Amino acid sequence: MLALIGLLTILSVVVLLLLGRASPLLALSLVPLAGALLAGFGLGEISGFFGDGLRRVMQVATMFIFAITFFGVLQDAGLFRPLIRGLVALTRGNVVAVTMGTAVIGMLAHLDGAGATTFLLTVPALLPLYRRLGMNPYLMLMMLATGAGIFNMMPWAGPLGRAAAVTGIEVTELWRPLIPVQAAGVVLLLALAALLGLREQRRIAAAGAGAGAAPGAAEDAAAEAGAPSAAEAALERPHLLWANAALFLAVLATLVAGLLPAGYVFMLGLAVALLLNYRDPTLQMQRVAAHAPSALTMGIIILAAGSFLGIMDGTGMLKAMAEGLVQALPSGMVPVLHLLFGVVGLPMELVLSTDAYYFGLLPIVLEIVTPHGVAPAEVVHALTIGNIIGTFISPFSPALWLALGLAGAQIGPHIRYSVLWMWGFSLLLMGAAALLGLF
Repeated sequence: MLALIGLLTILSVVVLLLLGRASPLLALSLVPLAGALLAGFGLGEISGFFGDGLRRVMQVATMFIFAITFFGVLQDAGLFRPLIRGLVALTRGNVVAVTMGTAVIGMLAHLDGAGATTFLLTVPALLPLYRRLGMNPYLMLMMLATGAGIFNMMPWAGPLGRAAAVTGIEVTELWRPLIPVQAAGVVLLLALAALLGLREQRRIAAAGAGAGAAPGAAEDAAAEAGAPSAAEAALERPHLLWANAALFLAVLATLVAGLLPAGYVFMLGLAVALLLNYRDPTLQMQRVAAHAPSALTMGIIILAAGSFLGIMDGTGMLKAMAEGLVQALPSGMVPVLHLLFGVVGLPMELVLSTDAYYFGLLPIVLEIVTPHGVAPAEVVHALTIGNIIGTFISPFSPALWLALGLAGAQIGPHIRYSVLWMWGFSLLLMGAAALLGLF
């Protein structure tokens, strides 16, 4: 009976998230409460489960609130925009170079972990160049989405934060073993970009459009690239570019070294960024307030997820579901279930939202495979690597719809153009992770 209630609770959360009938806050807080009451637990017991769940995710929620605000302030100060403009100009109208540059731009633009910012910075910058060269805009979207997917493994980007909330493992501990995988992903993506750039060059030549750019096309596009508005320009601090870059690298190095908790690192980084760029206390708080909606939204989701997981775990529903599924599965599949889900992780992005994947599927897989000696971090790595490249091919990604709107593209052709290439890429990353000993 407990397994059935748990299954209905999980399915209800997933369906509500998939259909968009409820926000993550409502789905993750109200549905498990109803499930726990239906299972016969009292309000006192549920309060204990809630407290246990919050204790598991408090560090993660804190990290996200300060990380999102920190990167927002660096974005305000103009840290990333010159990199994008410079890379666009460096391509100089060569189709292969443009394709490879697009991949690099997608990765660099996603350093702040925000998909909307990534596409706002890159699509307006690159689209004029793609049009001048007669290049396919869906190639641009695929390169940007794949590059952003690789850098979506950063601890502040979202997926690892959700996984940390589920497992209780410090997010930077989950991230450190993924750094070599990200490095392998960069190399693989550049190779893929070169291959697809050559294919695109041949297509353009066969169509009679020519493979070269009009004189000055790249420079013109770079000049047009995401030019800041007057309000944005007033916030930029070009004379502090290197100081902001040093601060960014210092924060990153501290996270990698694990010298301080991630939340505290970003708190200190935010304080220094505000002091460095905006000396007026009123302006400092205005910048915090400007990024508060994004920061609080992610923090609220993580806290709600903690409540959900605390109740599901405390009531025993997760364990009961896992035991039932183990009995139904062939015995040989159980110890490698996380790898099987990793292999099909990217196609699953087309039918599961990120929240549903990490808060619905991951806890069940953990309950099934960890009794067989599989470390929770290994489960996270398998599911994350197999799925994360598809983040911006999913119809459940709001940032993807923004990118499509900016590019004047449609989601159907984007999926048809990209899905097999991106799935193959994610399988290569799974292979690289296996060779590196992650599973």
